[in-house]
This record gives sequence, C-alpha cells and structure tokens, in this order.
Amino acid sequence: MGDLSLIILAAGQGKRMKSEDSKVIHRVCGKEMINHVLDAAVKAGCVNATVVVGHRREQVIRAVGEKAAIAVQEEQLGTGHAVMQAAAELERGENVLILSGDTPLITAETLQSAIVKHIEGNYGATVITARVPDPTGYGRIVRSGGEVEKIVEQKDATDEEKLIDEVNSGMYCFNSALLKNALSKITADNAQGEYYLTDVFEILKNEGVRIGAFEAKNYHEILGVNDRVQLSEAEKLMRARINRGHMLGGVTLIDPDSTYIGPDVEIGMDTVIYPGTILEGRTTVADNVIIGQNCRLVNASIARGVDIWTSTIIDSSVDEGAHVGPYAYIRPGSAVGKDCKVGDFVELKKATIGDGTKISHLTYIGDADVGAGCNFGCGTVVVNYDGKNKYRTVIGDHAFIGCNSNLVSPVTINDGAYVAAGSTITDDVPSDTLAIARARQVIKENWKDRRDDG
Repeated sequence: MGDLSLIILAAGQGKRMKSEDSKVIHRVCGKEMINHVLDAAVKAGCVNATVVVGHRREQVIRAVGEKAAIAVQEEQLGTGHAVMQAAAELERGENVLILSGDTPLITAETLQSAIVKHIEGNYGATVITARVPDPTGYGRIVRSGGEVEKIVEQKDATDEEKLIDEVNSGMYCFNSALLKNALSKITADNAQGEYYLTDVFEILKNEGVRIGAFEAKNYHEILGVNDRVQLSEAEKLMRARINRGHMLGGVTLIDPDSTYIGPDVEIGMDTVIYPGTILEGRTTVADNVIIGQNCRLVNASIARGVDIWTSTIIDSSVDEGAHVGPYAYIRPGSAVGKDCKVGDFVELKKATIGDGTKISHLTYIGDADVGAGCNFGCGTVVVNYDGKNKYRTVIGDHAFIGCNSNLVSPVTINDGAYVAAGSTITDDVPSDTLAIARARQVIKENWKDRRDDG
C-alpha cells in the first residue's frame, strides 16, 4: 500500500456546533477529531496526506502540525470542489483514500480492510458503507451483483430504496487517475450551486468502471459529529472502545464508566485503575501499577510497581516501586526515582528525586536535584524564585532536611548533611555537618500580663 495517498476534508463551517472553533478540532477522548481520522488512516497504510482546510483554517493547521500537507478551499463549494483543491495528491499515488475530518470513530482496521478489498478487487472506486438502525437522511447503497449500482440520496429515493439500510459513509477509496478524470466532468448544476463528490460515481459507472463497497462491521465507525450532542455520543462510544481494549489486554478497571483514558495511552498488565481516574496524552503505565481514585496523569511515564493515590502527574516520570499521594502534585519536568515516597500535599516542579528519598508531606521542591536516600520533614520549602529569576538547589545523597526549613536557592546541601528544623539556609552546607540557621530562643517574662494591660 506504499502508493496510497490520503485526502481529509476539513473545510466546513460546522454551524451546528455553535462554536468559535473549527468543528474538527473539538476533542473526543482528549484528541482532536481531525487527528483521530488522520492517525487511523496513517496506521492503515497511507503514506501521503493532505488536509483540505477552509473555515478557521489556522486552528486546523495548528492541530495537524507536521503530519499532513495543507490545501485551502477559499470558498466552500461542495465536497467535489474540496477534493479538487488537493489535486496534487492525486498525482502521488495510484490510489487515494478520501475521508471526512468529523468522523473520529473510524478505525485503522476498517480502513485497511476497505483498501485491501479495493485493490484486490481491482475497483475504480470503493465506498465504505454500514448498515444502520435508522437510515433516514443517509444516501442509500443500491447494489447489483455485489457491486455498487448507484448511491441514492434520501430526497431522490423511491419507497423501495428507502427501505435499504446500507448507507454511504462519505468515505471512499479511488483509483487516483480515474478520480481526477471524473472530477473534471462534474458540474455545479444543482440547487446549491456546489460540486458534489458523489457525482463522480455516475460518471465512473457510465464509463464502465466497477465500483465496490466495503461494509463496516460496526455502524458506529461511520458516525459524523455535527453538534455537541453527537460529540458527547462519540466520546462515550470511544471511551467504551478504549476501556474495553485495555481490559482485554489485562488491565483492571474498577468502574469503566467513570474511567477516562486517552487513545494514545499505553497500560501494562495487572495494573488496577480506580474510579474517577483520567489518563491523557502520551501517558505510559507499566505492569502491576495501582492508580487510585481521582488521579490525573498527562504525558506521564509510570514504571512497574508504582502506586498513586488521588494525585496529579504532568509531563513527568515515576520510577519502580515509588509511592505517590494522596494529594501530591508532580508538575512538568520532574523525575521521581525508585522506591521514593512523595506523600500528601507534596508539590514537585522541575525536580529530580533520587532513589529511596522520602518526602512524606507538606513540602514544595522546585528547580532542584535531590540525591538518593534523603529525608524531608514536613513544611520544607525550596525557595527557588527571587521575584525575577529562578535558581536550582542541589541536595546530595542521604541528606536530612528538618521540618519547616527553607532552602534559599541557589544553595547546595552536600552528602550526609543535616539541616535543623526551622532553619533558613542561604549558604552551602558541607558534608556530614549540621546546619542551624534560626534565632536563639528568648523568653519574655510576664509578657502576658503586660499585653493584657495594653
């Protein structure tokens, strides 16, 4: 399939979404609809991709990034006109797959099967179809001898044709040269004054070209999203599909209906996920992990045997056997080592934490490199910001930081050093020493009586 090109139509206004944003950048399970479609097509074997943009084009271009070339449809004059704007793609491969940017539920498996049928059947065009419970509003597929005789729109269908439940998905595979020739022959001679891609089928049929059909096993895959209700329905269907896949792969979801997992998340066997958890982006979770209730992980890397309870981890990693939470917040750029404890109300930011270090509660560590085997008392703060610039703190192996200490960056606490509780450290602390930086205690006799007297 190395000569298979791809065109995704994403120029429409999507008025029914009632949004300032392009319809196709609305997210289903955390990923833009256009990227669901694009990723499925690439996985199915497409090697060249063009996205046709129009309305809110900057948003669509930003969402797609470097994954596809861009063609612009300045005026929305129909689907046939949109494909014409990507004519260069028809020169790149022998066959071209044409999809819509608002069908996020389509799978790579269905696309690949349709492509194989198209190529092996030597069809000039192949329509992806599905049988739906209520075909009202869809174009009906009229077959003859297993091939497509014609596609009849609802308004043009006879009473007998309206009984057909096999419908047009709006997704097609074409021989590129035949499509290019047919596009040159379609007209805008209709009530809307638009060029319809479906008009090419009559042209191809009249020229003796064979048109095939591939029926998707699950009609949900062809569902388009045109409003917020359909968006929520697609979200629910996608989430059920993702969660089912993970459970079949050996992951325990205590309550799948309240577990939200993105399409690009990877999870190992024997991991247990409690209700209310959200896993987003490129998060990877190894085997035998416990993710407790109400956790949120975004682009996180979680190693084997970690347990996480009611915590947030963003753009960071946690190594084997570590314990996180409850109520910990690990912010971007952090790396927690093996067998560490990051406990309740601990916040990390751009911090590396060495193996076996314990940060049990009520501590902030930002812009710091912490060694192995350290211990932090509660209430410790790494003071990394002076109002203008941020500085790093370095803490060596087996250091002990007493409760309610402030480490004013930049400062180094060397191996084996101790910081007494309540200290504010502004100078480096040598190895194996005790640093005490607090005022000497003073007792004021009879202070209460004098206070009460005013």
